[in-house]
Parts: sequence; C-alpha cells; structure tokens
Amino acid sequence: MIPVIYTKLKSIVTHLVTQYKLREPETPRGGRPTKLPTINSVTLALYQHKSTRLTKRSVYDDFKRVLHCSYKTLVVRMNAVAMITLRILFLLMRIGRAQSYPVKYTDATDIPVCLRKNADSHRTMRGCAGWGRSSKGWFYGLKMTMTRDHDGRILGIVFTLPSANDRDICRQINKDINGIIVLDAGYVSQQLEKDMYRENKRWLLIRPFKTMKKLMTKWQEQLYKGRFRIEFDFRSLKLFNGLVTSLPRSVNGYLANYVHALLSFVLT
Repeated sequence: MIPVIYTKLKSIVTHLVTQYKLREPETPRGGRPTKLPTINSVTLALYQHKSTRLTKRSVYDDFKRVLHCSYKTLVVRMNAVAMITLRILFLLMRIGRAQSYPVKYTDATDIPVCLRKNADSHRTMRGCAGWGRSSKGWFYGLKMTMTRDHDGRILGIVFTLPSANDRDICRQINKDINGIIVLDAGYVSQQLEKDMYRENKRWLLIRPFKTMKKLMTKWQEQLYKGRFRIEFDFRSLKLFNGLVTSLPRSVNGYLANYVHALLSFVLT
C-alpha cells in the first residue's frame, strides 16, 4: 500500500514539474529508458525527508514491491534529480520574494558532516567542509545562512565554509531582497548597514551587543524577539527533515540530501 504522504507529494511535484517544464529526458540519448521517472524520483527523495526516514534503504523497503528496480538504482536516481529539486526550490523562493512580508530575518546555523571525533578520518567532504564553532561548540562541516520572512517563506539559502564572514554572506544573500531585515549581534557593522541601506526599500535592523550604549525602541525590541522563528526553522530542518547527515558516500549525496531536505520543509 502506497503511503498517503507519498501520494500528496507526488501530486505537488507533478504540478510543479509540469507547470515549469522541469522534466528531464526519461530516455537519455543513446541509452536505455530510465527505470525511475523524474517525478517518481523527486517524490521518493522528498518522501524520505518528509516521513523522517533516516536512510534511503528504509525508503526502498517501503516501496520495493512497486519500484521494480534495485536499491542502487534508487540511490543513483535520488541523487541525480537533485538539480530538479534545486530548480523547484529556487522558483519557490523567487515567488516567495514577490509575495513576502515586509519583515525578514537572516541567520546562520552549523551543518556538521560527521561527528567531531571522526573529522580527522573523514574524506568525502574534505574539500568542501571545514572547522567552525557554534553555540554548541566546535564542529566539522558547513555553515548554512538563510533568509525568511515573518510568514515563514524561505527567500534565500547560502552554504559556505564555517569560517566565511557573516557580513559578506549577508550582502550576498540579501542583495535582491527589500524590507526590514532583522539580524543578531554577530552582524553588527556600521559599514554593513550603510552598504545594505536602500532608501524607502531596505533597512537592516541589527540587535546591539548588551555592552553597547544604543537606544532601542519598543517596536525594535518586538522585531528582535521575532528572530525565534528562524531558529525554529533550523530546529525543524535538523530534527524533522533530515538536513544534517553523515551517511552519504559522495559529495553529490551530501548536496542532494541538503536540497531535498530544504524542499521537503518548504512544501510543509
């Protein structure tokens, strides 16, 4: 029996792929027809993250009676359609920007690629990951910066090394976003506020350090308090959508995991 969540996801994916003409050739030039069509492959990848399945093997076990393909084929196809998933994610973020609430929030979170004790022996993401420090301590992995609006629409995503400068990332991720962008004290910089200011269109609201003698109005304090929303998003992505993993055996596998997790969250 096919799970209801799979049926709902397939309906959404079919609509998006058809509407925006994202379907890839089901029969590669000079090759055999693809055993798993694009829509099915994307849906299965999203199903893994939506249903909190920890591994692709568990997805295969759920559907092996109807898949008519090997486990290896499933893994290859789920990784291969990551570009389709990424294009859908970009389209939804672009639509979200056009409909966004005036107040936005930007923040970053740690994305470990392995346990800290395994960092020295980790090879798969060696050329992409690095050491960083978060509120939880040191980690080996990536840093993900996200901008979302007050209503929950994700407007921008950037993955960088943990050592990347937060202010430079802020300029990059918000260059085409207008409104009041609320940031925490880690982004304090008069130069950043000056660079990002756009008269009557964009204004950065950066929470001052506790030691800074800077007046804060009541409405500014309320906007600062709204930052918990983006922190809840990070929590949900990690706990319920499988954003953080150490299981993939290739860079493509890691990147596919991230984009599938993000799209499954956006479609909630």
